[in-house]
Amino acid sequence: MLRHALAPGTGDPDNFDLEDCSTQRNLNEQGREQARAWKPFLRKQGIRQARVFSSQWCRCKETAREMNMGTVMEWPSLNSFFSNREDGSMATKQTIALVNNLDEGAPVILVSHQVNITRLTDVYPASNEGVIIALPLSGNPSVLARVSPGD
Repeated sequence: MLRHALAPGTGDPDNFDLEDCSTQRNLNEQGREQARAWKPFLRKQGIRQARVFSSQWCRCKETAREMNMGTVMEWPSLNSFFSNREDGSMATKQTIALVNNLDEGAPVILVSHQVNITRLTDVYPASNEGVIIALPLSGNPSVLARVSPGD
């Protein structure tokens, strides 16, 4: 599970519209370069293809696409609840259930937001930082490692 690449700022503008990327905080060029760095990093770990799931926020979808590790599927449970913290518990439970119901297969990459990752793992990730989590997921998952392509 990883936090989207660098998108300067915090939260989203007041006129935020999920369907309109121009109203959102988006990746800058450094963020796009960070996202692209995942592919060679993961290849060195023996991962050539993955099942990639993303928040519906543009910065997460762009991170997932720039990684170029597989088809990107949107999962609303990965959406940020930064502005609606009371939604965090339900979103986390939904993400746990979705992951645990996946068939065995290629590695899974979840691209989400700091609040989502922290709620699930108690880790406060930097932009473009990932956490490797033991399966099956639970309300108190085991974090096996923290990783980023710059490591």
